[in-house]
Amino acid sequence: MEGLLDQWLWKEEYWLPPGVTWKDIEIEGDRYPLPRDLFYTLPLALGFIVLRYVFERVIAMPLSRQLGVRDRVRVRAQPVPKLETFYKQNKQQPSQSEVLGLGKHCGLSQRQIQTWFRQRRNQDRPSNTKKFCEASWRFVFYLIAFVAALASLIDTPWFWDHRECWQGYPKQPVAEAHYWYYITELGFYWSLLLCVTVDVKRKDFKEQIIHHIATILLIGFSYCANYVRVGTLVILVHDSSDFLLESAKMFNYAGWRKTCDTLFVIFALVFLLTRLVVFPGRIVHSTLVVSLDFFQPFFGYYFFNALLLVLQALHIFWAWLILRMVYKFVFMGKVEKDERSDEESEPEEEEEAEEEEETSWEQRKGALNSKLASLANNCVLNNLTNQRNMNSRLPKAR
Repeated sequence: MEGLLDQWLWKEEYWLPPGVTWKDIEIEGDRYPLPRDLFYTLPLALGFIVLRYVFERVIAMPLSRQLGVRDRVRVRAQPVPKLETFYKQNKQQPSQSEVLGLGKHCGLSQRQIQTWFRQRRNQDRPSNTKKFCEASWRFVFYLIAFVAALASLIDTPWFWDHRECWQGYPKQPVAEAHYWYYITELGFYWSLLLCVTVDVKRKDFKEQIIHHIATILLIGFSYCANYVRVGTLVILVHDSSDFLLESAKMFNYAGWRKTCDTLFVIFALVFLLTRLVVFPGRIVHSTLVVSLDFFQPFFGYYFFNALLLVLQALHIFWAWLILRMVYKFVFMGKVEKDERSDEESEPEEEEEAEEEEETSWEQRKGALNSKLASLANNCVLNNLTNQRNMNSRLPKAR
């Protein structure tokens, strides 16, 4: 297996500049990147999943009750075995023809079938407590990671001068703090990817999957190619705004609107500054342009920059959503729930739609009945008037 990996995956021309071998980056007495270190991140990811489970139940849930997080009381769907089987095996939103077919088999009306599926879908929707626990877990990790990384990087020369990222590349030793920063971040993103099917599914679900995969590839490849210096800056830029977003979500679920809006505005400013100015203007420019002053382009150069551009495209997409929410906050005085759910990607509450639909139907039905009654009265009055006129004309005719 090791021979196959060396032959197909760990080829030097993939990971290192021309003329550089794996032995060239080995620095005696110092730590240097080894591809096998990445295997440690998989058990670390499982450890993060266990730690998250304990954290959410021991810390996050009691904290949610202290902050006043409330869950919506939802009406449970009546047990109908045939509908339950269809719901689990086929799809959650049946078509019109399928609704008619299910109605014949179950002896229910079309509206009853639609109401049952709506209530059944609402049962599977995540509660505010679950969403609060997820946000608090990510908030704690991003905050600790950002503070620790900033403390370890602020005294490094490449933190202030990005040309230092490439001085002596690829023969650059890796500090112990930066090694653990890399391994921990990669393990955490593996845990996010493994839990994506059980976490709250958001509207930008596909973009999140792309982001996690691109981040894992970016961290893994940059470590093997010893892009550790610029890689630490990439991770730091992302962590700088992520913990602000998660804190805003926490207070949103708790109903602290003013605190949530304040944190969201701060997050928006930090996000736009770091993801649209610092990231492309300093980091991407350094990897695309400045690095060519120190080595010739190779496969790793193109692959690494392609992943950075994928992240930048996602940054632009999320920045557009954020600017739309900021616009509503500034000019309308608040961030509407449906707009914020675009950022969180929370599904719309269908029970509210159902109540509005029933209310509007009752109103339309009442208006229709009143119009029909008025029309009927007019018809009766016209008939009586016509009959009276006919009776008054009959004697004259005689």
